[in-house]
Amino acid sequence: MKTISHWIGGKPVEGTSGRFGPVWNPATGAQEKQVAFADTGEVDAAVAAAKDAFRSWGTSSLAKRTAILFKYRELLDAHRDEIAELITAEHGKVHSDALGEVARGMEIVELACGISVQLKGELSTEVSSRVDVASIRQPLGVVAGITPFNFPAMVPMWMFPLAIACGNTFVLKPSEKDPSASLLLAELATEAGLPDGVLNVVQGDREAVDRILEHPDVEAVSFVGSTPIARHIQLKATEHGKRVQALGGAKNHMLVLPDADLDLAADQAINAAYGSAGERCMAVSVVVAVGGIGDDLVGRIAERAKRLRIGPGDDPASEMGPLITREHRDKVASYVAGAAAQGAEVVLDGTGLTVDGHEDGFFLGVSLLDRVPVTADAYREEIFGPVLCVVRAETYDEAIALINDSRWGNGTAIFTRDGGAARRFQLEVKAGMVGVNVPIPVPVGYHSFGGWKDSLFGGHHIYGNDGVAFYTQGKVITTRWPDPSDGGINLGFPSNS
Repeated sequence: MKTISHWIGGKPVEGTSGRFGPVWNPATGAQEKQVAFADTGEVDAAVAAAKDAFRSWGTSSLAKRTAILFKYRELLDAHRDEIAELITAEHGKVHSDALGEVARGMEIVELACGISVQLKGELSTEVSSRVDVASIRQPLGVVAGITPFNFPAMVPMWMFPLAIACGNTFVLKPSEKDPSASLLLAELATEAGLPDGVLNVVQGDREAVDRILEHPDVEAVSFVGSTPIARHIQLKATEHGKRVQALGGAKNHMLVLPDADLDLAADQAINAAYGSAGERCMAVSVVVAVGGIGDDLVGRIAERAKRLRIGPGDDPASEMGPLITREHRDKVASYVAGAAAQGAEVVLDGTGLTVDGHEDGFFLGVSLLDRVPVTADAYREEIFGPVLCVVRAETYDEAIALINDSRWGNGTAIFTRDGGAARRFQLEVKAGMVGVNVPIPVPVGYHSFGGWKDSLFGGHHIYGNDGVAFYTQGKVITTRWPDPSDGGINLGFPSNS
């Protein structure tokens, strides 16, 4: 059985801890690989390699960094199918979705290629007599990223390209459920000319995570995952004096007003709720139907949902693949099984699905729950699977109050033809990312990604301007060069005259 190893100091490093985790093929239910779990010594080795590399990388020219990143972008483009195949094999998402993931990750590499613009400082001359003040940004040092299973290529690329472009060195701890893509990303970075130790990958579980959070040489930690773990990351990392950006979970609402194009709304609800088997923090989990459109909208969603083709991700005919593990599939199914008893109407129940030839795979059909009470578990909790809840609201005001009452505030959307209503919604809704007739409002690379409330812990969103600010620290320099004609001694404070 193949063992997935670490990447430290520019080369693969076999695990020595003696601990391993299974890597499943979700479409077959078979364990096809194992991943080495790092102990504290192996994490320390990765941090030491990063610290040593920072001595030269942190003072390297922007021209050198961007030349490597441009080459890296070319290699990613050339290997995008190979990366996507690894994602499909270990995560289960269909190949087209995996390709889209790689493309969205590459957006941040492209942003990093233009880091020279992002790192331009500011200069004020003659703030006092012959006194100039400059503001510059400098790298932090060794930084780390802890990333989730649902985007094993994209989310790491949300972090390390920008971090290393800013002059930092990086230690990545990817999900142990689908770890192979991260190694290929590191190999390609080395092939692009990235010096040894600038990007390191340590596989593992909580032992590796906790060592990263407490290591004295790690200056900052980025995290994407569930809310409970994001809260733990923030508390433990800040306890050890680190800068933190930790993105947590979500329960994203899609508000549909009576004047909306219901065919468009139904199409986009299907895409946003069931794409990638619902294993997305930006998935639409709840549709809020306003006024009398509920029955019509639910009917259109159900009609489309019944036609979805579910199968292995490497089958071009498949539109949705399996879930990541058997345990997660069963947990998602439990929300559907208990929905009726908690007052919901089960319109579609996908829990009994089997796929011919893949009976042991971690497949789950799509489920649609209507008239879901806000007290039901399916509404209150992050399901992270192909389950869409519909709630009814009589008015816009009732709907916006319901959305704003959620403890999460990651993303939201409104579907309407009314520009005034859309403008009001985008200002009133308490969420970090808003779509207007766009169901999954994930910002492009040069804007930042992040939510509000229990969807974000720490002061910075990820990538974009916030990403540059997170991976750098500001410095202000005040200089005075006496004119050659000056003479004598003056111990007073410089004047403005």
